[in-house]
Amino acid sequence: MSTNVETPSNSMDTVKWLVSIALLLGAVVGNYMYADLSVLVRAVGVVVAVAAALGLLATTEKGRTFIAFAKESRIEVRKVVWPTRQETTHTTFIVMLATVVMALILWGLDGILFRIVGFLTGLEI
Repeated sequence: MSTNVETPSNSMDTVKWLVSIALLLGAVVGNYMYADLSVLVRAVGVVVAVAAALGLLATTEKGRTFIAFAKESRIEVRKVVWPTRQETTHTTFIVMLATVVMALILWGLDGILFRIVGFLTGLEI
């Protein structure tokens, strides 16, 4: 069982979050208000504002925790033993074959049940 205890974020983290939200809102509003400018200029402005907001968020406690989690996740992904092309092809073939077999079984059961219900109700369609 994990004994991680959440520590309350300090007031500076709150200010960073508010500034980041303001940057993102500024990017959206600025993109709308300066619609007469070139798309390239607006796109660069939005990218810069989003990058600044993400950079600022990375310095908060939750941001540092997220970055550490992302690094650990990347290490774990490298440890995964991925199947070979042949294994993937064989597995795909088996799944497709099983799907076709089940489809035929269900189609047959549907036909049988359709005839039984038609016989019992007297409605031949």
